[in-house]
Amino acid sequence: METPQEQVVMTPKCKTANSTTLIIERRAVNKTNDKMHVAGGEHTGIIINKETANENGESSPAQLTLEFRVFLVSAQTGKHTPESRTLRFWFRDHPEVKDMEPATIAQDFFKELVSPQEFPRDYVGFIKKIMKLMQHSYKSISKLEVQLTQLQESAVPERPPRPGYLHFELTSKCSVSADENSLGNVVLLTRDKVIEIIESSYPNPVTIQDIAKEHGWDEEEVAQYMAELQSSNVVKAMDHGAYTRQQSQDTQVIIVKQMPTMVSSKQPTIAIITAQYCEKLAVDAMIENKETFVRYTTVGPNSPTSDKSRTRFGESNVYTLGNIGAHRIVCTKLPSVGHTREAMTAAGNTTTRLLGTFQKVDYVFLVGVGGGVPHYTDYNKHVRLGDVVISHPVSNKDVYVYCETTKASDKGYDFEVKHYRPNNFILQEIAAHLRSSASGDNGTVSPWGKYLKDGLNVLNSQIETDFTPPSVETDKLYMTIGERDLIEVAHPVPQDKTTKRQEGCPRIHLSTIASGRQVVRDDRLRQQFAAEVGALAFDCEFDAVIESVLGNCKDSFVIIRGISDYKDGTRRKEWQPYASLAAASVMKSIICGLEPPTNV
Repeated sequence: METPQEQVVMTPKCKTANSTTLIIERRAVNKTNDKMHVAGGEHTGIIINKETANENGESSPAQLTLEFRVFLVSAQTGKHTPESRTLRFWFRDHPEVKDMEPATIAQDFFKELVSPQEFPRDYVGFIKKIMKLMQHSYKSISKLEVQLTQLQESAVPERPPRPGYLHFELTSKCSVSADENSLGNVVLLTRDKVIEIIESSYPNPVTIQDIAKEHGWDEEEVAQYMAELQSSNVVKAMDHGAYTRQQSQDTQVIIVKQMPTMVSSKQPTIAIITAQYCEKLAVDAMIENKETFVRYTTVGPNSPTSDKSRTRFGESNVYTLGNIGAHRIVCTKLPSVGHTREAMTAAGNTTTRLLGTFQKVDYVFLVGVGGGVPHYTDYNKHVRLGDVVISHPVSNKDVYVYCETTKASDKGYDFEVKHYRPNNFILQEIAAHLRSSASGDNGTVSPWGKYLKDGLNVLNSQIETDFTPPSVETDKLYMTIGERDLIEVAHPVPQDKTTKRQEGCPRIHLSTIASGRQVVRDDRLRQQFAAEVGALAFDCEFDAVIESVLGNCKDSFVIIRGISDYKDGTRRKEWQPYASLAAASVMKSIICGLEPPTNV
């Protein structure tokens, strides 16, 4: 008796006026009939089944789904026909699946399928490439369902492709942050850029000379922008030709040489650390009866220590004190944030000064923006812009993992990491309770949803920065498929038994939070590292801050990241204010869940 041989079989499933669905699967084929076309030569092992698939066959839902868009271009008329293409994946029990996340396998498959170097130019080439990849490279995929749906002709690419090509909607990476100048991108001098630099350095003042020198700008042009910002009360002049951010009118700012002595009842028991100006504004909006103290350290122009690092990474401190619920709070802002160890060392020093100044602090919150780890196929696990990720232990009880170095290996990459966890998980336990209590679809507004709405009312009436959420249409999900090419991928949609998002209310996720510039800058590294450590968010390297927290014997800390991009939180400026406010709202919910202090 002939032993059935496993083949890759393509079978049509259904066809409508504007869509076609095909099934490509591994199947043990004993013998073929006249309804099967058996390929030969280099395509041996591939069978085209002309008979329509039985609808009563495979009934289990797909394990992963990827959706993307292409443009079909007519060689004769040049007419563009947009088309949605959906790939649904089923996996078999295979060693490759055990070593890698199915999402990673699906993404690698997809990248190879749409690789610009071997671009499928028509339907036949597209389907043939899928079958060849399954046959030779992706033995763990047991079945693929391919659905091709033509869309309305209104959606046309801004740059039409060459006639005759199957064109994927590719987007070149064109906007980079200031710390990516090494890629050859020029940072333009604008009013917003000057504000960004001043806010990043706050509370440290900066000089026109420092700003111009760091970015290669003309000092006179920088001075013109500074004069305009000063006349608009956005910045104010300090000693020695330095400038700093002007506070909002409702904030009482007291300049001090050292913090005044406080009675025991006024000592804060909770410290909140932010890194960006909009993050501190968001946290301050949650605090009642607040007053702000600023201790400036300015360096004269003739001082031997007057250099860029001292000006940008100096020892000025800002402390906002007040109340959240029954708790006394102190909030500070780090003097700078970025992908340099110098910046983060300064951040660690700032944290040490904070905890040395306010020695009754029992709980530390790191609150601000971060980059989400998207799940292209699982709605429940998918992190979107505006969501909030709270540092929470996974299997090894780590809440924060920093990647120091990476090294290529047979299975991808090996990571050298530092692990962090609190000694007391009370803040994580409150966060988990909050998330579970709000998971039911009972129509009630979550506490952080109420705080978010209140914060919006406060900030948008007083602050120049717009904290309202950007349009959901700007939440684009991309996948890197080439050196500088991206392809837009649809967000996963909810299934019947999933909890749908509440409009206007961020969704909470609990996971490890990761960081490390090497993994952040590479899509594949970032995805593999996130899967390995169980992370749903990355941030901009806060390991020095956490080491300072632990070094000062603070047993309880939590990192709360509002998602503003899909990297590390620094790339999508338009989402940062709202994401900061979402994180601050969740922070307030956790604080209000704490027992009132008893050591007053």
